Order: sequence, then structure tokens, then C-alpha cells
Amino acid sequence: MAAGYNGFKSTDFSDFSMKTNRYLPDPNRISVLTATVLLAFALTRLLETTTYLVVFQVFGFIIRFDVDLRIIIILLASGLTATGMDWLLKGHPLIEKKKRTLDHWLVPMLTALVLGMPLYLLEMNSLWWVGFSVGGFLLVLVFLAEYVVVSPGDVNYPTAMVVLTVLSFALYLILAMVLRYSAARLFFLLPMIFIATFFVGSRTLNLRLGGRWEIAWSLGIAFVGVQLAAGLHYLPISPVYYGVTLLAVLYALTSLVVSLLEGLSLRRALTESGIMLFLLVVLGVWFG
Repeated sequence: MAAGYNGFKSTDFSDFSMKTNRYLPDPNRISVLTATVLLAFALTRLLETTTYLVVFQVFGFIIRFDVDLRIIIILLASGLTATGMDWLLKGHPLIEKKKRTLDHWLVPMLTALVLGMPLYLLEMNSLWWVGFSVGGFLLVLVFLAEYVVVSPGDVNYPTAMVVLTVLSFALYLILAMVLRYSAARLFFLLPMIFIATFFVGSRTLNLRLGGRWEIAWSLGIAFVGVQLAAGLHYLPISPVYYGVTLLAVLYALTSLVVSLLEGLSLRRALTESGIMLFLLVVLGVWFG
């Protein structure tokens, strides 16, 4: 582990933001964590396709749906990533000052979830191995970035914050496109979109607002996102246009909330968010 600044006397975590330091995670821990998640992804191709019919009755209505064992493995891998991220952060010298690591789970969980879906859909060929390799690289990148942002005084903090923000939106776009491409049923799609929108929105607000959590705003953004996803579900649009439209609204809403909470006027905040919304929608139409 790289040497950091020694001799802190204050127990207030906010004081660390005034110091310059540089910490890197234990390479053994990050290697074990990445390998474990990738092994879970590999199991989705090694296992035979096994689906189970689940039937239950609610208020006189019989509900039936298929449960794919490989989807369960992807969800478990996502949970494993969160647990592994907490284990990785236990080795950070300043983590005791922070007290909790929940905010560092969101992007790694989303990363595992999004990477697992394409690997589940792709056939076992050269393209699958490319996706597998890229997935491993992105996992390491996310783990490193989340480790760095524990300390606002880290010399790599600005870069790590940008990496997490950009990757969050990119992963959200990929997830929306994959769900559209897979023709997922609405009752499965909406919870996935809601969770992903909440994760990305809340973490983006948290990073851009200096560590503040805005749960109410995040839930509001997620609610708008899931309503839009439901409205677009039955329209004859391409996966690219579907994903970019959801991404445009998410980005515009998070930018709007940040601008308002930072004290900008409503008119200026709406103008800036509206311009980005327009540009992203035009981009989606162009490529879709």
C-alpha cells in the first residue's frame, strides 16, 4: 500500500480533505475479489440453461413466471460485489473515520449487474471472451475509484470521481439497451430500471454534492425514469434510442437537482439541463 500522510491529530473526517494523501488498495484483495466475480460470470455459461416455473396466487389472480438460474447467479454476483467492496475498504487507513461504506457499494453492484447481463445473452465465442476481459478491467477500475474517493484529500480524488460518474452513466445506458434488446417483460424490466436509476442518480448526486445524500431527490428521479421506461416499452423503437432516451432524462434530472441544490436560479438550471437533454435525444435519434 502506498504511503500516505501521517500525523493526523483530529478525529473529524472532514479534516482529512485539507490534507494531501495517496492510498491504493491491497493488490491481493482486489485480485481475489475480481477473480471471484468473474468466476460467477463464467458459471452463467458453464451451467446448462435451467428455468423453473414459479406460480402463486394474489387476491385471486394466478401469477406465473419463469426463473432462470443464471439470472439468479448474476444477482448473487452483484451482491457479492457489494460485500467484496466492503471487505476491500476495510484495508483503507481512513475508513474508521468514515464509519460506513454503504455509499461505495452502489456503483460496483451496478457494474456487476450490467456486465453480467451481456455475458448471459452472448454466445460462447470470441466476442464473449472480449466482453469477459473488458468486464474484468472495468471491475478493477471501479474498485480502485471507489477506494480512492474514501479520502477527499487523495491526489487522485478528482480523477476517481470523474471515472465513477462516467462509468455509472455508461453502465446505465448499456443496461437499458440490453434489457430492450432481450425483450424483457415489463414486470421484470421496471424493477431493474428503477434500481439502476436510483443507484446512478443517488451516487452521482452524492459525488457532485461533496458527500451529501439526497434520497428523496434520488427516489423522485428513479420514479420518473421508471415511468418513462414503461411508456417507451411498447413503442417500436431501437434499443439504442430507448437507452439514450432514458440516459438523457437521468442526466438532465441529476444536473437539474445539483444546480438547484448549489443555489443556481431555476431558469439557469432548466436551461443547462434542457440543452443536454436535447443534445442527448438528438444523439439517440441519429444513432437509433
